[in-house]
Amino acid sequence: MTGAKITAIGSYVPARRLTNQDLEQMVDTNDEWIVQRTGIRERRISRADEYTSDLCAAAVRDMMKRYGKSVQDVDMVLVATSTPDFSFPSVASIVQNTLGIPLTAGAIDLSAACAGFVYALHTAHALVSSGLHHKVLVIGADTLSKITDYTDRSTCILFGDGAGAVLVERSGSGAQDDFMGYHLGSDGSGAQHVYRTGLAEKVNGVELSGTGLLVQNGREVFKWAVRTVPQGVQQVLKNAGADIAEVDWFIPHSANLRMIEPICERLNYPLEQALYSLEAFGNTSAASIPLALDLGIREGKVRSGQQVLLYGFGAGLTHAGQLVRLSLDPQVAEPTPL
Repeated sequence: MTGAKITAIGSYVPARRLTNQDLEQMVDTNDEWIVQRTGIRERRISRADEYTSDLCAAAVRDMMKRYGKSVQDVDMVLVATSTPDFSFPSVASIVQNTLGIPLTAGAIDLSAACAGFVYALHTAHALVSSGLHHKVLVIGADTLSKITDYTDRSTCILFGDGAGAVLVERSGSGAQDDFMGYHLGSDGSGAQHVYRTGLAEKVNGVELSGTGLLVQNGREVFKWAVRTVPQGVQQVLKNAGADIAEVDWFIPHSANLRMIEPICERLNYPLEQALYSLEAFGNTSAASIPLALDLGIREGKVRSGQQVLLYGFGAGLTHAGQLVRLSLDPQVAEPTPL
């Protein structure tokens, strides 16, 4: 086995802002109600002709510019998304072509909803640490605005669009493995609580609403996440042989601030050391964790050498956690403004 590390990060969000005040004109809601219940103040919305692959490519370009990285030696592209441009071909294959990544690179999409980025990181670590691959491009991206029901005030206030990308590379000879511990899990018995209809009309015997838009039972997802995530975090730490006091930053999926608060409370972890991207970008699904990590880096909070615990959770119901020590290369240029 060889070591693996995250060497660079980039992010992108669309230009258009959808504020809480904008939503007041669309559905029966108001800014105070949204902030009190979610912590979200605005979100970004992709153009009609702007798709997940476009966000992915922009995030990678930001990463390349900031860290002086090339993708000409990338040998695998992994994209975590629930909103691909097409059922097929994959977003990863479109990104490979758009960025001129070699034809010898593999390219696949992963579907694990809001846990997707952590699952993709776990997969990248396996590919690199096994010796099969040298340099894996991992992207979490979604354009949830394209599948959001803007007549449903319980869901339309939550979701936005964005993308985050990292490079996972082999560590030098004899170097440590920066992927310190992980935990994965799923509970398909709750699949009916978050879904978008496809070919089947039922899941777990439950008749689905055939709108083609995102449907969520927020109460059930909330209860599941607040119960499951703290247990999963403890398992990550156990597998890593680490203590939560050693974790510099906790980065859960930015679903809702009112979910993050009780999760931190149950973990006895300071909320001020939890990073999230929801206030300015809403729930961006697979993009929310890399966006939060990159915001921390952009603000000078998160630095190389620190330990970050990432935990994604969402539709499936699926979840994934990863404790990582950051070994980012020095930045050579300013990041693209968000």
